[in-house]
Amino acid sequence: MKFTRKANTNWKGTGKDGKGLVSTESTTLNNAQLSFKTRFEDGVGTNPEELIAAAHSGCFTMQLSFLLSEKGFVPEDLNTEAQVTFEDGTITKIHLKLEANVPGITEQDFQETTQKAKEICPVSKLLNAEITLSATLV
Repeated sequence: MKFTRKANTNWKGTGKDGKGLVSTESTTLNNAQLSFKTRFEDGVGTNPEELIAAAHSGCFTMQLSFLLSEKGFVPEDLNTEAQVTFEDGTITKIHLKLEANVPGITEQDFQETTQKAKEICPVSKLLNAEITLSATLV
């Protein structure tokens, strides 16, 4: 399977004082605000690190659900938070924090499956940062 997804950002002005709008092909994001404040301070809108966190948590969680299904497990709840660390002009780390309810799975099988999902998730493969995972089976 091969496909291409698109997003667009329009920026006006300088890096610090300018403003941008980001939109996705699906229109889930439709002219979402982007600015210095939304990235480095507090402001209404989004930022690249937050968008990477959303993409990574979504990709990892979907990958995990596929792997669990292949093993015959039906997850009742998979909740993944991606924490993206921006440091000195570089994204240095992403930590995936998963809480899951997967009836019938052993702790060992759960941990092995989550690690495999982290390794083969397409977004994990794309990113050149330290990616860690803590997974809790409830």
